[in-house]
Amino acid sequence: MTVLITGGAGFIGSHVVDEFVTAGHEVIVVDNLSTGRRALVNPRALLYELSLSDDSLLEVFAQHQPELVCHHAAHVNVRRSIAEPVFDATQNLLGTLHLLEWARKTGVTKVIFASTGGAIYGEPLEDPVRETHPLQPISPYGGAKLACEQYLWMYGTNYGISSICLRYANVYGPRQNPEGEGGVVAVFCRKMVAGERPTVYGDGEQTRDFVYVADVAAANLAAAERLAAHSAGEPLRLAVNIGTGEHVSVNRLTAHLRRILHVAAEPAYAPAKLGELRAISLAADLATAELGWRPKASLSEGLALTAEYFQRLAGGQLTR
Repeated sequence: MTVLITGGAGFIGSHVVDEFVTAGHEVIVVDNLSTGRRALVNPRALLYELSLSDDSLLEVFAQHQPELVCHHAAHVNVRRSIAEPVFDATQNLLGTLHLLEWARKTGVTKVIFASTGGAIYGEPLEDPVRETHPLQPISPYGGAKLACEQYLWMYGTNYGISSICLRYANVYGPRQNPEGEGGVVAVFCRKMVAGERPTVYGDGEQTRDFVYVADVAAANLAAAERLAAHSAGEPLRLAVNIGTGEHVSVNRLTAHLRRILHVAAEPAYAPAKLGELRAISLAADLATAELGWRPKASLSEGLALTAEYFQRLAGGQLTR
């Protein structure tokens, strides 16, 4: 199968590319490299350095005739989305609409969308959060992801495009960018490896559901197989959580990493950030039922692999 993956030079996207390449698929990567890195792209994939709004992307679709689009290109900085909601909507909502139009015009009928379980539900009313939970995002980032899901539903109704939205928990692992907002695991790993104290915002008792990136990549392949197996007729439209269902506090996370990296220094503490949830975990029963997916890596296993990656990166032993 020919698969076009947007954002395939980024953290999650590059792992998804590896997963599809290993499974024997032909992979086309579209990434403007604004945050992604060419070095992260699997050498067996073909990279086009383009933005989603670039008209020449239509030629890429026409030339390669992908059977599936796996959409991971996005602006992922929640704090910047709060400060600049128009910028966030331009990147995430309008970018997705451009992509869906290129897909529609060239006959693509299957789409996987990297959505968010951490931001689309808002403050949780249940624990763990299931897909039936009200969708009440409190950040423009979450709002844009919800709007993209709704557009996918509409494209199914009007144009027959089947889609699976994967609502990710907090994804972590090798290749995550520790700069800027980054992911807390990557930021803490880089600082600890460099001998610096990480900063915990708030009291550190806020909790998140942390899912390892290799498990997320496997979820994408499982979604592709589910779409490929779908028979003709009504388009398939699914939205499933991809998480572990486990609450992990930032303090507990920090303690794990300090132990793994043999760091004695305590973290610094600073005031909590605007727009961040207090606690959330995701139930992934539906992903198991519909995709046959469940997470494999435990928190301790995933953190150990991630810490090792950042140690080797700091030592100049890695190029991707």
